[in-house]
Amino acid sequence: MRSTYHHSPNVWIRALAVLPLFALAVGCELRQAMYDQPKYRPLQESSFFENGMASRPLIEGTVARGLLEDDPHLFEGRVDGVFVDSFPFDVTAEVINRGQQRYNIFCAPCHDAAGNGNGIIVRRGFKPPTSFHDQRLVDSPEGYYYNVIKNGFGVMMDYSAQIPVHDRWAIIAYIRALQLTQRATIDDVPENLRADLQGQR
Repeated sequence: MRSTYHHSPNVWIRALAVLPLFALAVGCELRQAMYDQPKYRPLQESSFFENGMASRPLIEGTVARGLLEDDPHLFEGRVDGVFVDSFPFDVTAEVINRGQQRYNIFCAPCHDAAGNGNGIIVRRGFKPPTSFHDQRLVDSPEGYYYNVIKNGFGVMMDYSAQIPVHDRWAIIAYIRALQLTQRATIDDVPENLRADLQGQR
């Protein structure tokens, strides 16, 4: 005769509760075994290689992938040690829009939205920066702006960690657009758009 066992629901609940603990114990055991296995850490002392280390030294001139900054115009804003007066890529409406977005985040707190140097930080007592519409800055080459963003200037901190390379140039493009708004004439507007502007006067 075949016997049938009936267990109360509580027995099954207890059994299910124990399963995660069992899995955790097995996982910890595997992790510990992998952690404790024989291995060398980078450049640790070893007799395996002639240099006495566990790793081979990097070949001279090795550069981490993606960090080869081989374009001084793009990465330094200089060519032959001189600030460039041009952009390393085409300035499009998309670039300027990106520059405006980044400018509003990183620059406007001090320089204000129009670039006059009267941002909210200045109104709270911080030293005002020179207006972007000052003739000295209007005449400054693009590479000068890039250098200031990357390395800082005066009381301005560097933004090399916060602003990637292409965004620095986008901000400069937007600053140039801001400067143009203060000095542009109707002749600077494309002919197909002049009628619209003149109709808004």
